[in-house]
Amino acid sequence: MKDTEQSIIEAAILIFNEDLSAPLEKVAEKAETTRRTLHRYFKDRKELMQRCEKEIRRSCAIAMTQAYNSSEDPVIQLENMFYAGIQCGTKHTFLHKLHQLHDHAHETSNKDCVKFEQTFQLWNSHLKLLQTTGLISAHLSSEWIQNLYNGIVTACIASQNQTQMNQQDVKKFAWFSFSRGIGI
Repeated sequence: MKDTEQSIIEAAILIFNEDLSAPLEKVAEKAETTRRTLHRYFKDRKELMQRCEKEIRRSCAIAMTQAYNSSEDPVIQLENMFYAGIQCGTKHTFLHKLHQLHDHAHETSNKDCVKFEQTFQLWNSHLKLLQTTGLISAHLSSEWIQNLYNGIVTACIASQNQTQMNQQDVKKFAWFSFSRGIGI
């Protein structure tokens, strides 16, 4: 039962990342199930979207924490966290899309905004540490660095979808671009 539920969530993330208004039939088809089965697990689109967000926050937070704990060297920690973000790929970009919808105003009193910030708290605090220690250019705002990172993750996803590109090359190109862009 959990495999079907998880397949639906993963399919929804992929489908909705491309088109937030895609029909649930398309999600069911991607999950290789029926719409009827989809509704056994999720009563409606809103509930499915909420579960997608929860899954994304959980998996991205785990990946970032593991990457951070993989080294004592702050630059290697950043590089590994960067790769974890790329590994989260579509999940990462989808979470940002959901959080930046046209009718969304980011507020610290909004519980969804708080959860969003907590997902990236380790990443953001590590960037600030690297800036205060001079390992990253202090001329760049954290918002700029985050937007640069999001753009590179999006470029990685597009490149990975092109079968002629070697996946290891994509990761190397991405880190090269990001690290040079922030002054490492």
